[in-house]
Amino acid sequence: MAESRDTHRDDDPDASRPHVKQTRIMLRPTGNPLPLAFLSLAVATVGFSALQLGIVGPDESHIIAVAVLVLTVPLQLLSAVIGFGARDPIAGTGMAIVSGVWAMIAVSTLLTTPGASSPALGLLLQVAAIALLVPVVAARGKVLASMVLVGSAVRFSVTGISHLTGAPMWDAVGGILGMLLGALALYAALGFELEESAHPVQLPLTRRKRAQVPFRDSLEEQVDQIASEAGVRRQL
Repeated sequence: MAESRDTHRDDDPDASRPHVKQTRIMLRPTGNPLPLAFLSLAVATVGFSALQLGIVGPDESHIIAVAVLVLTVPLQLLSAVIGFGARDPIAGTGMAIVSGVWAMIAVSTLLTTPGASSPALGLLLQVAAIALLVPVVAARGKVLASMVLVGSAVRFSVTGISHLTGAPMWDAVGGILGMLLGALALYAALGFELEESAHPVQLPLTRRKRAQVPFRDSLEEQVDQIASEAGVRRQL
């Protein structure tokens, strides 16, 4: 349901100007993109973990890489676009970075010898892991969603160490972390999907502070500061 809101307030010094009084901000509701993002993340991390742990052979690496490129990357990009529109740092910035990292890993896998280490990829994965911590800081109480991003950061970092050192031990650790991340992503996707559909069965999502506002405050209170947000104010 679309909502409109007049930015006029009694204590607003600009309220006497007609163009301010006539301003309306249209809010377009969207579905929560996190379930889609986390489900596609699970596919990618479990697939590459299977390679790292030897569950599938190196000769199957190109199949997993192509699968990530045609499934995980576009679905996470779609989630990121929706997330930016909803002003959600996890779904927007976080999923955009994760999508790009998986695309980088998949393309590198296709261009190099199966099972070979790449120090350059290892260095880029370390930088990507640090970059993922930025949206986590801005998550404002979405603990479970933040845990998925932190888990992705750790998983990328360990895989990066494996490429930098060429040590099989780090490859195995990265594979185990990837499997655990896949399980966490599946749980988070199910939890947010049940929450979005108002299902009678709800999973604990460990929302804190600001993340509880949409379920506690009225619409009037939630959009009180909308005029100062990116995409509404005159300059970003």
